[in-house]
Amino acid sequence: MKQLKYYLAAMIAFAIWGTFSLVLKPLHDYSSLDILFYRVFSCAVIMSLISALFRTQKLKENLEILNSLPKKARKRTIGLNIVSSLLLTANWFSFIYVMNHISVRATSVAYLVCPIITTILAFLILREKLNRLQWLSVALSALGCILLSYSNLMDMLYSSLIGFSYAGYLILQSINKRFDKFMILNIHIILASLILLPFFPSYSGTVPVEFRFYVLIEIIAVMYTIVPLLLNLYALSGISSSKVGMILNINPIIAFILAGAVYSEKLSLVQILAYSIIFLAVIIFNAKEILSFRRKLAD
Repeated sequence: MKQLKYYLAAMIAFAIWGTFSLVLKPLHDYSSLDILFYRVFSCAVIMSLISALFRTQKLKENLEILNSLPKKARKRTIGLNIVSSLLLTANWFSFIYVMNHISVRATSVAYLVCPIITTILAFLILREKLNRLQWLSVALSALGCILLSYSNLMDMLYSSLIGFSYAGYLILQSINKRFDKFMILNIHIILASLILLPFFPSYSGTVPVEFRFYVLIEIIAVMYTIVPLLLNLYALSGISSSKVGMILNINPIIAFILAGAVYSEKLSLVQILAYSIIFLAVIIFNAKEILSFRRKLAD
């Protein structure tokens, strides 16, 4: 039962992200880069203000931890967080672009590919062990993705780019556990802002004047960026990245439902079968924990 809170954190985070299209689609007329610029800059300002006003002691404590590390470990930690920011920036841009200019379904496939990539990277890099049932669930997920990509290879390529960038981010955060989660995320977003800032004058459009744009951007910044990412980092502090990766499948399943129910993207029997296979894979991967929770609740 101690792990239940970490599972719930991951489930809530990915359920929130599954509804992202509801606030992103209304911004269809704005360029992907403009949405990305304002989203990241808003997150950086909000989190930095909170850190400066309410979390100065935590900042000092974490700086002391960083300075206490051996020189080699300190450089490794700094490099790890720079790469994390690059992966996060790449993931955000590719997701916004594909959502608004390719299809909602292509983004949902991306987060079906992501758990497979995460699990394989966790096995190769973090040496996380998987049992036979979990490898079976990975194979089922891969089968589902192959079925979804059968009719549209380009969608699969876009999806793989989004999936790989976030899978890499998850793996790095499994290593990056020593520091305060809010501070780490704040640093990642500040670095992302610094990466994007030189491009803003040349690649941004005219300054938006529509009030709705800023309302939606702030909702995206808080409810679809800061909150779920913090929940995600919290989940990674208590359960393995491969488990978090498989729970991530909640996101595309919700996005898939919205694609058909809200945006009238046509659904084929093959797609419904593929998503059903992937949903089954999630249950199989976490079967041991699900049965354990059920027994403890029954007691």
